[in-house]
Amino acid sequence: MDEKRTLRIIGLMSGTSCDSIDAALCEVNPDMSCSLISGVNYEYPPHIRSMLFQAFKGDISVKDLCRLNFLTGECFAAAANLLIGEFGKPDLIASHGQTVYHYPYDRKTDDFSEKSTLQIGESSVIAERTGCLTISDFRTRDIAAGGQGAPLVCFADEKWFKNSLVQNIGGISNVTVISDNAPTYGFDTGCGNLMIDYCTRKLFGKPYDKDGEIALSGQVSESWLDCLLQDEYYFIQPPKTTGREYFSENYIENILKLAPNDDADIIATLAALTAKSIVQAYERFVFPSFTPERVIVGGGGAYNKAIMKFLRGYLPQGIELNTHEDFGISNNYKEAMAFALLGYCAYYGIPNNLPECTGAKKRVVMGKFNY
Repeated sequence: MDEKRTLRIIGLMSGTSCDSIDAALCEVNPDMSCSLISGVNYEYPPHIRSMLFQAFKGDISVKDLCRLNFLTGECFAAAANLLIGEFGKPDLIASHGQTVYHYPYDRKTDDFSEKSTLQIGESSVIAERTGCLTISDFRTRDIAAGGQGAPLVCFADEKWFKNSLVQNIGGISNVTVISDNAPTYGFDTGCGNLMIDYCTRKLFGKPYDKDGEIALSGQVSESWLDCLLQDEYYFIQPPKTTGREYFSENYIENILKLAPNDDADIIATLAALTAKSIVQAYERFVFPSFTPERVIVGGGGAYNKAIMKFLRGYLPQGIELNTHEDFGISNNYKEAMAFALLGYCAYYGIPNNLPECTGAKKRVVMGKFNY
């Protein structure tokens, strides 16, 4: 491999919320710094998005999952080509894909581990449609090394921030703990926007609670909130990861049986749950050994004024609350930028997982190549 140089990379990411494919054209430098040149949010065509939600529920045949893998690859390629059409071909594309199932549990079948994950969005299609080297399927190598395949963005957080808690709030919430005096670690704190989005669609016919307006119009049901916070996931020691498989539609429908009568109060309480579960995770697993200078929030939750208001109220007053934008990194494209960095490291053979975050037995180079 030639001497490391600055590369132009398109990072592609679609998260648990499945609201769009985020495509970020970045310059990634040998010192691991990364700057955003431009980004686009590519919305899935409605029929393909509907098929993805069927896959999330397990209500899909093997035949349809096979088709969906290639259809999703076409969508990822289309997102990348929007940037390529304006800025030309990058050095490579780094695609996270769309997670349709994540199973981080170390159960056994015939003495073999069942721990596994499945991201679709066929990278051969992306490479063919764009004419670019495409690196994809990052999570699987970490799982093969004994990890949980998540969270992976911690690697980028460690390069870009100092002495902070970096909190992503997407469909699921995850934190990276960055200290001057200890190795970086991270874990999924619990549900982020996933349950809020589901209930906003169900109760208000809207795809999500824009700016937290519905939550801010309601009242928090403290009794229901306390009940929700007793879920066993919140008490599991890190490293840990979760997803739509755990916080499923059945899970949400079950908790709604005890919900308050007012629909806005439901959204308000779920926003409070997102914030309070985050802060309680800090109290249990971070604050006993490390007091950060600040919490830096990114992802869709950074735009939800109710979640940010609750976070400020639950956090100790001496800790600053910022967003990624305060540090020159896009809230919207941060995760796509992180996968651009992971792709850069894969290209040069640099280990790009953090075992303290994923539980892997060793550092490995994650990512599969399609030339």
